[in-house]
Amino acid sequence: MVDVAALLAAYDAQMRMPPGAVPSGVTHEYDGPVLRIVGGHVGRIRAPRDVGVTGAALDRLIARQRDYFQARGQGVEWKVRAHDLPAELPERLLAAGFVTESPSAVLVGVAAEVAADPVLPGGVTLRAVSAPDDLRRIADLQTEVLGIDLSWVAEDLHSRVSADPGQISILVAEAGGRVVCSAWVIYNPGTEFAALLGGVTLEEWRGRGIYRALLATRAREAAARGFRLLHVDASPASAPILRRCGFHDITTSTHYQWTPLQLDAALQG
Repeated sequence: MVDVAALLAAYDAQMRMPPGAVPSGVTHEYDGPVLRIVGGHVGRIRAPRDVGVTGAALDRLIARQRDYFQARGQGVEWKVRAHDLPAELPERLLAAGFVTESPSAVLVGVAAEVAADPVLPGGVTLRAVSAPDDLRRIADLQTEVLGIDLSWVAEDLHSRVSADPGQISILVAEAGGRVVCSAWVIYNPGTEFAALLGGVTLEEWRGRGIYRALLATRAREAAARGFRLLHVDASPASAPILRRCGFHDITTSTHYQWTPLQLDAALQG
């Protein structure tokens, strides 16, 4: 019987703040209990489970992050888990002009139980990549599948490879010279966790086991490197596959987004 409470405790203890090498061009700055991640395509805020302030003090903390990135002409994302404290944090973010996105399921699996040899359909090959041209092809795939501009993914992946190529593995599945599925895994030194990210598949190639093959390959490499647990913030499309592969729901995560355009609209309104 899996101890889901223990998995959640491990996640809270080890995965709240990004460990390991800071991607090239990115800086980490603390403001009290929260971490500002600066230099990416958008600002990011990461926090412990309990931010430790409430009421007006919490409003001021939120406003400082929003105003910091407004001064840079950038948006900012604040990631909140369902069990975070204080309970008023989401409503305070909304009051400060942040907009909520749909929640993701936070899933954790045991790497050794998910690891397997990949099984690919005929005509599909799997390889590890890191060259800029391949990273641009991945970004193009992400944009096509998800329907939003994700061209920044190429630079984000490149910055991670440049910072420490040993902390990331990037995979593509190809058919007829085209990338049909992509995914990567980030190894978090000093933790039990490897984080699985970026898994998308072209619609016409879904249902053939390609996503599962990339999942098994990443799990196998994580286990070989000594990482016991796998973490995914899963979309509604990937969560059922992950559950069938032995992953367990531990909480949900929601991104609260703020952009300068939102402030302009509010002022005009």
